[in-house]
Amino acid sequence: MIRSSDRRRPPNSRRWMLLAVPAAAASLVALAACSSSGNSSGNSSSGNQHTPAAGSLKTRHVGKATVLTSNKGFTLYSFAPDTATKSTCNGACAAQWPPQKGPVAASGIKGTFTTITRSDGSKQEAFNGHPLYTFAGDKAPGETNGNGLNAFGGLWHEVTVSGTAGPATGGGGY
Repeated sequence: MIRSSDRRRPPNSRRWMLLAVPAAAASLVALAACSSSGNSSGNSSSGNQHTPAAGSLKTRHVGKATVLTSNKGFTLYSFAPDTATKSTCNGACAAQWPPQKGPVAASGIKGTFTTITRSDGSKQEAFNGHPLYTFAGDKAPGETNGNGLNAFGGLWHEVTVSGTAGPATGGGGY
């Protein structure tokens, strides 16, 4: 019978284990960083799978209106308290209403597209003087669950291709 005291470990095995475990952990962290999606919106915990990225904007018929959408087909909204050069939706607001990153391309859409600089230094697209956002409550392209909502100190409206912000498919008015 072999007693546990008779088993001998190589003299450096404990030291090797102390070095190997942290090295393996560091390798896993590096691998995870290399395979990340690059989502820099800070919105990873919200479950929002349609964080807007710069790209081409589109239009979509929703109800009786044609609305501006992200490149993935999610409705774009404007926030009444914003100005043509300043977004007032930050922090928790921006987590629920992710800003449309800019600059974007928008072929065939009549109107003026500009890019503003947000308080965090990121770029946000604006259409006819309205900074653009998606809404975390829209779970599929074509939904307009944010239209007419009064949240974070102001009204939210889908942006129609005529460049006006208003209750084209329902909700409250200005």
